[in-house]
Amino acid sequence: MSTFITYIWVAIGGALGSISRYWLSGMVASTYGDTFPLGTLIINILGSLVIGFFYTFTGPDGRIIASSDARVFVMVGLCGGFTTFSSFSLQTLNLMRDGDFLRAGLNVVLSVALCMLFVWLGHVAAVALNHMK
Repeated sequence: MSTFITYIWVAIGGALGSISRYWLSGMVASTYGDTFPLGTLIINILGSLVIGFFYTFTGPDGRIIASSDARVFVMVGLCGGFTTFSSFSLQTLNLMRDGDFLRAGLNVVLSVALCMLFVWLGHVAAVALNHMK
């Protein structure tokens, strides 16, 4: 029975993450336009921050010990539904097919560099909170 419940938590988290991604991506596109996949970039940065923070803050050495279902809900469900690596890949391919190699390269470099930075920032923030009294 507990395995079934875990799948339910993943499904709920995935649904919430996907809805959030759809909303945020649309909001960014309507605000800034869609010639550059800024919404996808922002989503992947935020998802990296959340997973880096949550993994560290709720892990074995974390300030809060979360259940395995809570960790799966956030890291697999919510972050998995929210982040958009497949969208990133398709949008980058489309930029390349359109001959816009500068924006395609910029999207790759910014996505990798900023997501690595923000997963590290999430980790650092959680480590700092873990050590607070």
